[in-house]
Amino acid sequence: MSTDTLSRETALSVSPTSMDAPTLTNSDATVGERLQNETTAVRLKIHWPGVRKTLSQDQTRQAAGTFDADIKSVSASKKLLDTGHPAFRAASAVRTQAADHWKQLTLPYVEPGMRLIRRRDITAFDDRMSTVRDELASAVEQLERHYDEMIDQARERLGDLFDAGDYATNLRDQFGIEWDYPSVAPPEYLLRVSPQLYYSECERVQQRFDEAVRLAEQAFADELGQLVSHLAERLSGEADGSPKVFRDSAVTNLLDFFDRFQRLNIRSDEDLDRLVERARGIVTNVSPQDLRDRVPMRLRVANQLAAVESSLDDWMTDRPRRSILRRSR
Repeated sequence: MSTDTLSRETALSVSPTSMDAPTLTNSDATVGERLQNETTAVRLKIHWPGVRKTLSQDQTRQAAGTFDADIKSVSASKKLLDTGHPAFRAASAVRTQAADHWKQLTLPYVEPGMRLIRRRDITAFDDRMSTVRDELASAVEQLERHYDEMIDQARERLGDLFDAGDYATNLRDQFGIEWDYPSVAPPEYLLRVSPQLYYSECERVQQRFDEAVRLAEQAFADELGQLVSHLAERLSGEADGSPKVFRDSAVTNLLDFFDRFQRLNIRSDEDLDRLVERARGIVTNVSPQDLRDRVPMRLRVANQLAAVESSLDDWMTDRPRRSILRRSR
């Protein structure tokens, strides 16, 4: 397939923070200013081949005719490659690693596809992404060995819809991982050209970081709420007269969240911090097997987590008022 047909770029970005932002002491800075001072932007781009192609108008008309349907009400596509093939799945697993690591080490930002990374984490992020990029190259090398086989399988599956021109001759060019650290600070020359415009841009950037604080709080609260709710639901009640089954990940995912919250916490809301610590205290030193074997513990933890979930609901309800109070301090 042609590059235009098969290749598409999936952009996952980390929001820009100025690497040249002025240094502010914690006592002088607002939460948004402190966030700007402690973070920088990282943008992650993952290049990935498309595995589906929209049918031509004639092919779509033929498909619509099969069902006596109006062509304007029908859309159709063909699957070019078997994404379930072990070699393709191995490459996809590496892509997931890259995206997951990007998300776990960063905070949300106001611009879609952009996130914020703490400056102290840049070296570790860069090292890990370099390793992941090498892993993707190895996975694609393995995929290439099966590429002709996968095309032959597609020829059999697609029948008359098969078109050899849909497939790239160089598979390696279709995959890639890139990242960089762009600045969102107004350019220095703007200060010389128009000081008024420069300071206006500085204010706009600061407003974005103030909003990023709200987004970070919301993201942490949403994730905590989902994890707590899921575990509480699994621990409480019965299915067919027996306790509900739950995986170890229902507990370990919550513990992983606590570690990530501690590492990325922007210390913007004491109530949210207390709720996280309250949830941490409930499951600390509690193993998944203990929760399976010890019914009283299981029910106690379920009730405590349900109370945390209720408190989170109250926190979100009261949040707009508290945000206004915090900005006014």
